[in-house]
Amino acid sequence: MHRIWAIVERDLRRFRRSPTLIIVSMILPLVQLVVLGYAFGGKVKHLQIGVVDQDHGVPAVKLKEMFQAVAANAATFDTIAYSDEASAMADLRNGRINGVVNIPPDFSRKVLAGANPRVALIEDNTDQFSSSAMEGTLTQLLGPYNQTRLPPRLSPAATLSVVEIYPYVPYIQYLLPGTIALAIFVSAMIGGGIIYIDDKARGLHEGYLVTPIRKFELIMGFNFAGAAKAIIAGVVLMTCGSLIAGIPDPFNLLRMFRMLLLVIVTALALISMMFLLMVRVSDPLVPRAIFGVLNTVLFFPSGAVYPTQAFPAWMKVITAIDPFTYAVHGFKELLLKNTGLAAILPDLAYLSAFTVLTMVAATLLFRRTL
Repeated sequence: MHRIWAIVERDLRRFRRSPTLIIVSMILPLVQLVVLGYAFGGKVKHLQIGVVDQDHGVPAVKLKEMFQAVAANAATFDTIAYSDEASAMADLRNGRINGVVNIPPDFSRKVLAGANPRVALIEDNTDQFSSSAMEGTLTQLLGPYNQTRLPPRLSPAATLSVVEIYPYVPYIQYLLPGTIALAIFVSAMIGGGIIYIDDKARGLHEGYLVTPIRKFELIMGFNFAGAAKAIIAGVVLMTCGSLIAGIPDPFNLLRMFRMLLLVIVTALALISMMFLLMVRVSDPLVPRAIFGVLNTVLFFPSGAVYPTQAFPAWMKVITAIDPFTYAVHGFKELLLKNTGLAAILPDLAYLSAFTVLTMVAATLLFRRTL
């Protein structure tokens, strides 16, 4: 073990002397968590909707008053009154407003006659998120508007009662498990096999080759050093990220212990994978060329950003073998549900088996040559 520890100590000393690497591996994932967490998943608010009232009857006035109530409370949209449809459509096409509600001239007459009254929503459908928010809000609003009398106390219609077993999870909390896995992966990318490639480019690896250290010990030393850095990054994201995202009871000792165990297993799996990918690489430009693609191929199919159930069949194949998938699932179970070890045992088992297989393959492929 003293040979392995010598490599680990040397690598960690070099890491400590490079504050840029520390910032990249720990601070940037936190920045990504904050930016993506608040940029996605929030409720769309303050859309600008133009209202063209060509009717001016009492039912039309009542409908406009309900628009104002939505603007004052839920604030999904703000209304702007237009005297004619042409000017509203001109502003819609020029991007000044997001949609136009047109109340036709015969709206009140049809409401009073019960003759299928209609209101037109003309929307800018280039932004599907905004258009879906407008459609959903206006559809919900028309339900109470159409109630002309009190509903019966008992109804024969089937209804749905939704029971949520966990507190509301904002998107920044949903994104946190993937961010922790990403921080570990960033440290894995700049450690392990990448360090050996850098040493080869500088001619430093010749010092390893003239020592009696075996190739398994050499690989273990680099992997342990890289895993140590990845574990540090994971712990920082685990604690600081939980505080930023507002995870309930973030310093629960049992959950932190389970999280630390998953961080260690994830770090070993990802660093072993990176060493396997780089074991036969000698050109230092190759890792830089594939890092962006590798990050995309591993991070997004893991379910860190979007549920895997929506993926096509070919992407689900990637999801099934991607170690990110099991790390993200485990972190979600612990962070969002506060479950026990039984819930993440399959994830720990896969990551452990993945580590063993990649380490064995890397050892077999490794060459003690210049």
